[in-house]
Amino acid sequence: MKSIYQDILVSISKNKKLLAVLIDPDKTKPENVFGFMKKVNASMTSHIFVGGSEVDVNVTEKLVSIIKNLTDLPVIIFPGDVSQITQKADALLFLSLISGRNPDYLIGKQVEAVSKLRQTILEVIPTGYLLIENGKETTVQKVTATTPMLRNNIQEIVDTAKAGELLGMKLIYLEAGSGALHPITEDIISSVKQELNIPLIVGGGIRSNEQLNNAYQAGADMVVIGTAFEEDESFFNELV
Repeated sequence: MKSIYQDILVSISKNKKLLAVLIDPDKTKPENVFGFMKKVNASMTSHIFVGGSEVDVNVTEKLVSIIKNLTDLPVIIFPGDVSQITQKADALLFLSLISGRNPDYLIGKQVEAVSKLRQTILEVIPTGYLLIENGKETTVQKVTATTPMLRNNIQEIVDTAKAGELLGMKLIYLEAGSGALHPITEDIISSVKQELNIPLIVGGGIRSNEQLNNAYQAGADMVVIGTAFEEDESFFNELV
């Protein structure tokens, strides 16, 4: 089976910048998916992430099934909870919230997920997840009962990301949170990237082509956009 992670590595080796569209099942009506995916397929999007902090049981699986029928792009679960795992997808970001100190989201939820993963053939990609303050409280912060890392403490962010790599993570994900007032700064992105030997994903608060390009230029290998598309689908026109 084709490895999504290996494809990511190959793309990065060819200096190709990757773009993931995050689709939140809790905010997406099935009847709107066809038109949305038509725009996604016509854009520079390379991956589809599906997931949210608070999603009803079985909603994710139904949405993933619809999306899979409308695109050839890899569909990756970005889970806010174990209930969002579905074998209908191609892969799973096996997240550990290494920026927080809540054991449930460092290892507890992951242990809980194993019994479900045994029943799937999902490609599982270990991912170190860092929540960075963005100017307002995020749903992730409330659900996980963790405190985001301070934007001005770049060294701690760098050290945490590097610790994730040394623990065996295959990806590092810097997250400002859905609807973030401020995206991850270029200083943070470039400082973290200089320390890593694994791909760097950046998401949260990116609402313009300029912000997208700034993230790439600072060192992001993949950028994730969600709210920007939810609020203004014309943004797709800039990404064709």
